[in-house]
This record gives sequence, C-alpha cells and structure tokens, in this order.
Amino acid sequence: MSPTGRNHPLADRIWDVRVGSFVLPPDLAGRLAGARFVLLGERHDNAEHHALQARLLRGMIAAGRRPAVGFEMLSTDDATAIARYLSGSPKDASGLGEAVSWKRSGWPDWRLYEPIAQAALDAGLPIVATNLSRVATDAIRRNGLAGLSASLARRLGLEEPLGPETRDAIRRELEESHCGTVEGATLERMVDIQWARDARMAEALVREGQRDGAVLIAGAGHVRTDRGVPFHLQRRAPGATTVSVAFLEVDATVDAPAGYAARFEGALPFDYVWFTPRVDTDDPCARLRAHLLD
Repeated sequence: MSPTGRNHPLADRIWDVRVGSFVLPPDLAGRLAGARFVLLGERHDNAEHHALQARLLRGMIAAGRRPAVGFEMLSTDDATAIARYLSGSPKDASGLGEAVSWKRSGWPDWRLYEPIAQAALDAGLPIVATNLSRVATDAIRRNGLAGLSASLARRLGLEEPLGPETRDAIRRELEESHCGTVEGATLERMVDIQWARDARMAEALVREGQRDGAVLIAGAGHVRTDRGVPFHLQRRAPGATTVSVAFLEVDATVDAPAGYAARFEGALPFDYVWFTPRVDTDDPCARLRAHLLD
C-alpha cells in the first residue's frame, strides 16, 4: 500500500516513546485494550495507516472492549445523516461516505476509512462525528474564539484565552505544515480553529465514550500529547487513561527514532510511534504551492 521505504530499518516497527524501546504489535494491542481513550494519528492519504487503525480497533474488540469510534473527518453536522443511514444499514459501512457527502468534504477517498468504520459496525459500536460544526468553524474564522457562543465555549472549556506559549507552538506548527503560505490574521484564526477542534473532539469522546471509552481516528497533529486532544481529555476526564499512537512515515535519511523528534520541537509528543513506509517521496511544500497556482 505504501511502496516507498519498505526496507527502511524502522519500517513496521513500534517505538515506545516513554520507555525508549521497541514493542511488538501484540504488546501494543494489549496496552490499548486497557486504556479508556485511544487516539490513532495518521497521515490522511496513507492507506497503510488506515489499515493499521482498523487492525488495532479489531484487536481491542477481540479483547472485549466496546468503545465508541470517533472520526475527525466527521463534523457534528454529520450526526443526523449518520444516524439516518445506520438506522437502515446498521452493518454496512460502504454507503456511509455517500450518506455524509464525503466526496465534497475534501478528505481522501472514503474507501481508505471504510475498513475502520466496518470494524466498528461489525461489533455494533457507535460511530461518532467529533469535529467542530461548520457554523462554529466559520464563526471562529471570522471572529476568533470570541465568535463562539458563550454556551459552546463553556461546554468546550474555551472560556480562558489560549496561553501564549501554546499559541506560539501551534502557530509555528501550522505555519510549517502550510509551508509558509499563510500568515497574519489568517494564521491566527487557524490557530483558534485548531485549538477549538481539539477541544470539541475531546468533548465528543468523553460524552460518547461513557459506556466503554472511545477511539479517535485523526491526523497525527491532533493526537499529540502536549497540546492536542489528549491535553483536553486530561482536563475533561482527569485520571482516565489515554494512549496516543502516531503513524509516521519513514525518512530515508533518518534510521533512529530519536531523529524524528526534530519534527516535533525536540521530543516525540506521543506515547507510541508506529513507523511505516511512505506513500511517496514528493516534496509536500512543492505540491502545495503547485496546487495554489492551479
């Protein structure tokens, strides 16, 4: 599925960040089964990442867990369409993408995510739309976090302003990930949206995971433990066990886990990193700039 770097020394290996050693897939599966919240961070267009997410979810189910399964790609606007579709097709994930107008969403093809949703439906697990609504996102884009209603800001724990150090860190991350193509007020609103989305995802996981916890399918940036969804989960559900797994593509020039920390301000902000082959060797910034010129 990911052809580049399959012979890399880190490919298909799992790094325990806290302990500083490799673990085997069965060991990771057992640890995930014991956590209340499991966050699986991907590169969105890497099919191998999605296959591994489905594999880990099925492993948790086999261990007796029945978590809710949340998707970053589904906003709270999609909840009604999801419920309507599943009421008629409770075991068929193939049509779920069409039910939520996935092709118009801008996410990679639904077929990449379908195995994850199918694993959930096979076990009778709820599929949860976790992301901020489009109306709320647009309000923040226009007016920052002040654009949220007081009740929603309170529900998401966003009454207090974002701390300057955290704000600076998110700003740098977004500026780098967008290859310096956004700046000024636009970049500041993107920081606000990122913070609010992570808060909304955490709120949805806690709310929908009361029965047996929850699993989140999201981009790797959202599952970082220092300021992503885990940060908000800690505030909302103190004491609950959260495990963050990032699927990172290997770099041909970096063959030790420590070498990947430079991408994350010097420390890997995850509990585990599962290294995978790459989808391609394209320069993402060159690709983005070419897209902007189209």
